[in-house]
Amino acid sequence: MNKWHLAQINIGRIVGVDMNDPVMSEFVAQLDEVNTLAENSEGFVWRLKDESDNATALHPYDDERIIVNMSVWETIEHLEAFTYKGRHVEVLKKRRNWFESMGKPVTVLWWVPAGHAPTVDEAKERLKHLQDNGPSAYAFDFKSRIKPPVE
Repeated sequence: MNKWHLAQINIGRIVGVDMNDPVMSEFVAQLDEVNTLAENSEGFVWRLKDESDNATALHPYDDERIIVNMSVWETIEHLEAFTYKGRHVEVLKKRRNWFESMGKPVTVLWWVPAGHAPTVDEAKERLKHLQDNGPSAYAFDFKSRIKPPVE
C-alpha cells in the first residue's frame, strides 16, 4: 500500500456572474456526471464537496466567481488518466467557454500521507507557492511530475 497519495486543487474564475448564470448551464449540467466518474475512477481516494455533492458553493478566495475542485488520488498516473482521458477531457477542452484565463497556474499537485484529506487553506498555500516559486517537491504540476517522498 502506498504511504503517499497525490492531492490536487484547481481553481477557475467563471465567466458568469455566478453558477446560475445561463452561460454556466452546460458546465453545471455535467458536474454530477463528472464527479461520479471521478469517484468511480481507479485510484480515486477523496474529493472536496459540500451538501450539494460538489464544491461550487465554497468560496475560499475573496472573489466569489472563483470556484475550486480538490481531490486526492493514489498516484499521479491515476489522476492523469482521469484528467486527460475519457469523458473528463471532453469537458476540459471546453473550459474556455466557462472560465477566464487567470494568467498564472490554476492547478497544483502535492504529496500527502495516505489517509490525509487536505484542507482548502493547505491547498491555497500550495497553489500560491507554485505560482510564486515554480515547481518543487512542495508544490508541482503535471509537467514537473515530482515523485513521492522516500522514507
